[in-house]
Amino acid sequence: MNSRRLIVPPVSIPILIVMFLLFVILFVFFSSIVTAAFERLGIPPQVAYALFLFALFGSFINIPIAEETSYEPVLRVREVRFFGIPYPVPYFDWEERKVIIAVNVGGALVPLSVVIYGLLRTIYLGQFGLLFNTLVAIAIASLFSNAVAKPVKGLGIAMPMLLPPLMAVILALFLGDGNPPLVAYASGTMGVLIGADLMNWNKIKNLGAPMVSIGGAGTFDGIFLAGIIAVLLA
Repeated sequence: MNSRRLIVPPVSIPILIVMFLLFVILFVFFSSIVTAAFERLGIPPQVAYALFLFALFGSFINIPIAEETSYEPVLRVREVRFFGIPYPVPYFDWEERKVIIAVNVGGALVPLSVVIYGLLRTIYLGQFGLLFNTLVAIAIASLFSNAVAKPVKGLGIAMPMLLPPLMAVILALFLGDGNPPLVAYASGTMGVLIGADLMNWNKIKNLGAPMVSIGGAGTFDGIFLAGIIAVLLA
């Protein structure tokens, strides 16, 4: 006797269609925001959209650049017998842990390339005052990010997401020198990259995470979003 089984998908077809349409809408909306921000930095529209795609798909790529070793105390238990009766005795031992430090393509390398392009463009145009102001803004933003960033055990370096772009906007208002978007983006991205990540390098190996990625959350990481939000606000 043959029996037929009714296979029911976990999500109905109409809901899948709605989810797909929402994804397309969000993709178009977010891509337009990012490309508009890049265009305000003097990047052509085609290149700006290509950078958005690099940031999006590059968020899945982490390039290992270093390996750190740390030793952490671990509570263990050994058995001790006394007159034939076993007793558990806890004791501390040191365990070696390897931490891989990587750089995320979408969350770190793409913003870094945009900043380098902006700085080289100021040199090409002879805007050395703007170049100096941008470097000063990056230094101030780095110190600020380092002050508010906190190492979180098992996670990485955490910091409030909106503070870096707000600081970048303030720096752009005072040091913009005719190009506030460049100062905002450079200080917003490099401030987080240098201040929160690189200046906390010696603390990374003690966070207990097997891998720590600079710009690790990719497109939605603080480095990338700090620059985008800062440019739009500026």
